[in-house]
Amino acid sequence: MVNSTPQFERACGALAGMAIGDALGMPSQTLTREDIARHYGTITTFVPPYAGHPVSHGLQAGQVTDDTEQALLLAARLIDGSGQIDETLWAKDLLAWEANVRRRGLRDLLGPSSKAALDAMLSGVPASETGRNGTTNGAAMRITPVGIATSVDDLSTFLDRVELASRMTHNTGEAIAAAAAVAAVISCGIGGYGFDAAIETALKAADQGQNRGYDVGVNDMSQRILAALALAADGVSEQELADQSGTSVASHESVPAAFGVVRLAGGDPWKAALIAANIGDDTDTIGAIAGAMSGACSGIDAIRPDALATVRAANELPIETIAAGLLKQRAAVARAHPDLDGVA
Repeated sequence: MVNSTPQFERACGALAGMAIGDALGMPSQTLTREDIARHYGTITTFVPPYAGHPVSHGLQAGQVTDDTEQALLLAARLIDGSGQIDETLWAKDLLAWEANVRRRGLRDLLGPSSKAALDAMLSGVPASETGRNGTTNGAAMRITPVGIATSVDDLSTFLDRVELASRMTHNTGEAIAAAAAVAAVISCGIGGYGFDAAIETALKAADQGQNRGYDVGVNDMSQRILAALALAADGVSEQELADQSGTSVASHESVPAAFGVVRLAGGDPWKAALIAANIGDDTDTIGAIAGAMSGACSGIDAIRPDALATVRAANELPIETIAAGLLKQRAAVARAHPDLDGVA
């Protein structure tokens, strides 16, 4: 990349890895491993969903889903707000996104809990209350921009950002802990760390994030992530990782699974995306999270050019513009707090 820096290359890697993991997992989302094999065999590249897919019907090979689209919405909100999030505007962003999805005749809409939370928010219910029961992975799936834009050097401030980005729809200890762990890996990656070196910070973020929001859902996110990582380190099969970690939309299943996928793939974004696409159930979200983490820790040069070209051709993805805008917010915080070196 012309005039690029290591941070810029890694920020682009996080966004590109997220999109590729999402797009590879799009045709297999919600399906069991057996149904994936029946419809596609083994997914080895971008494929369209089979006719009549319950969620992905109408999408084409290489297209992304709500995971990437909502993450890019959050990125735009962060950039427009100079690093802050206006929750009323954020709620309107998500509702406008869903309206656009309906106009396109697609089925991948907001989940019922998110839709209810947003409607309540716009009806006057405080944002601190609307997401009190949200434990699914919606917060973690779109948290990548916060990790790019925010250093974890000041963990308390970092967690404030994660909580603010999450609480309107997912204001629970489970969801915030999961989102914090993912964002911490991405932030560490932007700062120059590899995936394994980022784990300690991610676990710390999960432990402290567990105390944010309402005490709803599981209370051991960091231990679940550790367990998934240990399984992968032992060289278990993808099937065994899926069976033991779980791969559903619950944060306590899909987020640890994504960590395990990255380790199984040796940190390679394309391999991680392929594993996720075939792992079953919430494949697009696991792929998006695993792709974002591995991309942040390895940089865009580690991503297959042909895969990135395919996803760019199928979607409007202003990766470089968004990466630059988010890094501008990260640099502004570093200038305001010179005691923070911005490394992580």
